[in-house]
Amino acid sequence: MSQVRIAVLNAAHRDENTTRNFRRELDASLSEFDATAGEVPDDFDYDGAVVTGSRSSVYWDEDWMVPTKAWVADAIDHGMPFLGVCWGHQLLADVLGGTVEDMGAYEVGYSDIEHHGDSRLFDGIGEQFTAFTSHSDEVSELPPGADPLAENRYSNHGFRKDRVFGVQFHPEYDMKTARELVHRKELSDERLDSILGEITDANYRRACEAKLVFDNFLEFVEELQAVEVTAETSGDVSASLGCSD
Repeated sequence: MSQVRIAVLNAAHRDENTTRNFRRELDASLSEFDATAGEVPDDFDYDGAVVTGSRSSVYWDEDWMVPTKAWVADAIDHGMPFLGVCWGHQLLADVLGGTVEDMGAYEVGYSDIEHHGDSRLFDGIGEQFTAFTSHSDEVSELPPGADPLAENRYSNHGFRKDRVFGVQFHPEYDMKTARELVHRKELSDERLDSILGEITDANYRRACEAKLVFDNFLEFVEELQAVEVTAETSGDVSASLGCSD
């Protein structure tokens, strides 16, 4: 089977780390769009889409978010599978009718997260796992009909609604990205030193387990393709709309 075609909506304000990280982790044919420049695909001729993190908040009044949200909403209506990461997680929740708010705290560094053990997205990942996090906003209310997939003491860290998945943590981060992000933040010297001290080879290796969400998402997209091909061959149009685990 040829590689699946994935549209990557890059909302990271031209951070080169984001492009590098997603190109490394997504084994697919990628078309990248600079969402912060107002770029979105011209059509829905993709097998799936990924929305990256951002230093913006979903609820800010920024012009570039208007076409991004509109295209995402239309693509979801077309049945396109989505994976959102951090800001992308929050954007997908917002578009689907959930609530995103400032959570009154800043979670940053390698965090312990727990998933429910029954999600396609977390296949092969231990129910308690480690991932790098960086966020002060949270999905405080899931979209209607969405299922929670993961959380920790700070916030929801994963949800699913039909073909749409979101994760609050950053499975794509490497150590270079983590260190550069922490240095950009306004942190006390004590907290800065503490978080930098967590960015070790050992913690990074533990967090690599979370990268399986990318493989699992792409496999999910491939499975949907197979169902749709079977449906077209058999003439059963309704089967192509299935959203099985």
